[in-house]
Amino acid sequence: MPPPAKTGLFFGSFNPIHAGHLLIASYMAEFTDLDQVWFVVSPHNPLKEKSSLLADHHRLAMVNLAIEDDTRFRSSNIEFKLPQPSYTIDTLTYLSEKYPGRELVLIAGSDVLPTFHKWKNHEELLRQYKMFLYPRPGAASNQFDIHPSITHVDAPLITISSSFIRDSLRGGKNMRYFLPEKVWKYIEEMRFYRRDGRGMTNDQ
Repeated sequence: MPPPAKTGLFFGSFNPIHAGHLLIASYMAEFTDLDQVWFVVSPHNPLKEKSSLLADHHRLAMVNLAIEDDTRFRSSNIEFKLPQPSYTIDTLTYLSEKYPGRELVLIAGSDVLPTFHKWKNHEELLRQYKMFLYPRPGAASNQFDIHPSITHVDAPLITISSSFIRDSLRGGKNMRYFLPEKVWKYIEEMRFYRRDGRGMTNDQ
């Protein structure tokens, strides 16, 4: 009997998805034992303000434009259908029941560790699932660094962020090469993240 497909779950607001996200996902797909990486678009991170988010369907659309027909990747809107605010352990439990033939691995940046103790049922999460962490700037060491369920993956250090891109666009900067081409065109056409444009909040 073949082993279960090992699927990495890359959670994020993807507000917007950018080249750094794709570099990390590609590294995980090529340099670890993951069979596939799923981009799980989060409707609302309980630790973040919701007002800064574009509408869910726009962020999902940009993810789909970014990954297109790359068979290594898949988008997921599963958290749109779950109770909000969404919690990682609840989503993992749901997906484990829905896809019993897959071994699910959480992909996250190392900067989650300082606040990981605030995650809902974080101890149970590490008992049931593995985490692949990629490096993030300024991430501090803590007690979770050496947890047996956590693997630090030697992926490239990506310093760009969605907030940097949003702020730059609001400042009138040309961010074309920080974004997948079709995502850039989508943002330009919709005038997202502009001071004089649309899409400044989740309600628009």
